[in-house]
Amino acid sequence: MIYLDNAATTPIRTEVIEAMTKCFAEGGANPSSIYGAAWHSKMAIDKAREQVAAMIGAKNGREIYFTGGGTESVNWAIKAAVIGKTGHIITTAVEHHAVTHTTEYLQKNGYDVTYLAVDQYGMVSVSDFEAAIRPDTILATIMLANNEVGTTMPIADIGAALKRINLERSEANRILFHTDAITAAGHIPINVEELGVDMLSLSAHKIYGPQGVGALYIRRSLALPPIIHGGGQERGRRAGTENVAGIVGFGLACELAVSELATEYVRLKDLRDYCIKCVLETIPYSQLNGHPTERLPGNINFTFEFIEGEGMLLMLDAKGIAASSGSACTSGSLDPSHVLLAMGLPHEKAHGSLRITLGKYTTKDNLDRFIEVLLPIVERLRSMSPLWHEYKKAGIVTTPL
Repeated sequence: MIYLDNAATTPIRTEVIEAMTKCFAEGGANPSSIYGAAWHSKMAIDKAREQVAAMIGAKNGREIYFTGGGTESVNWAIKAAVIGKTGHIITTAVEHHAVTHTTEYLQKNGYDVTYLAVDQYGMVSVSDFEAAIRPDTILATIMLANNEVGTTMPIADIGAALKRINLERSEANRILFHTDAITAAGHIPINVEELGVDMLSLSAHKIYGPQGVGALYIRRSLALPPIIHGGGQERGRRAGTENVAGIVGFGLACELAVSELATEYVRLKDLRDYCIKCVLETIPYSQLNGHPTERLPGNINFTFEFIEGEGMLLMLDAKGIAASSGSACTSGSLDPSHVLLAMGLPHEKAHGSLRITLGKYTTKDNLDRFIEVLLPIVERLRSMSPLWHEYKKAGIVTTPL
């Protein structure tokens, strides 16, 4: 199989599997206990905290809290930030559903939410963000990079704007700032101090670590309450026995990502640009979605007019190529991508989207094979499309395939 769906999940690295296997073999004692084996587990977790902290430029591992995944981290940040408060939340119209479904839940419980519009590239405007701030604004949550189209957001500029605004507010009325960095982490440089965020969500399985492990960065000065109650794990902020082996794997995945980031960024960007150029030159009535340059190095999102993405995915799968039409969390939905609709694409175009996301194991040969099989797939699907034939008959489309 040629795997081109790394934004959905990445394969676990061999080094990570080996580290986790060793942890399992040694017993993985409960780190909350007080005997020697438990102390080894605690030390392994603390080492992983430092590895995660180093990947995002946090001061130290004490700002890192482990969770059961990225969605939990997002829920914790957003819900805990508004506990005991009333007021207004700012987010965007293109967030992952972990964010949008959480803010929709809060709307039903009395909070007012502004969903900022984006431009045709999926980019949010800093000036629009500043204009949306109200006296009762208590939280902003904006993703670092979009998981569907790859556009990277101006988080550092938004963070700087918030810093200026918060200087005019009392500490009790300070606007908290959260970013979902799950898609971006390990693929572009991240420094929480430069971004100016109070909270940042991460997930291990997006960087060649295990599924079911995440983390939340909480700025050391922020007393964020828990939303999962029980024992005193994670320094009393997140109850539940820690997944020691998973956390160890997460930490190592972060360390490896940092060590390879510079070279891997260039390699993936070159492959990405090569693929985009070949597809757009080969297949008429196709377009790239997302920002042409301000985007993740391995993310490519196309729209092919007059066909639907589901058909492409099935035919690609039959040829041994795994891709997607958007977020893996909505892969069973018949609705077009909310991200593409927010970017201004009409429904019929949004239905024809195809996302391929490159990773550590993607090669140029993989992309050549993908391009080779994609053209006849598009030809076949368009030949079965009444809309394609209707437009050809009317002379609206004239370029032959």
